[in-house]
Amino acid sequence: MYSMFDLLFETTSYRPVYVISDSEMRELKKNQHQEELDEITTQKVRLEDAFKAQLKHLEEREKEVKKELKVLSASKDK
Repeated sequence: MYSMFDLLFETTSYRPVYVISDSEMRELKKNQHQEELDEITTQKVRLEDAFKAQLKHLEEREKEVKKELKVLSASKDK
């Protein structure tokens, strides 16, 4: 028969606990925040590049459609 203590440590949900100093915790948090900031910056650059590419595509398509409208309007007037 098992005691409650045995059951506690035999479960798969048991995770090790690590103890670190306050300075190590600050360094860990600093690193995590820096990584998050780097990721935010990277995502912003990617979004800006995607926006510029989409804007360029739309501007080119707008020119094509205007050109086609002029051609259609000119042929209709003749």
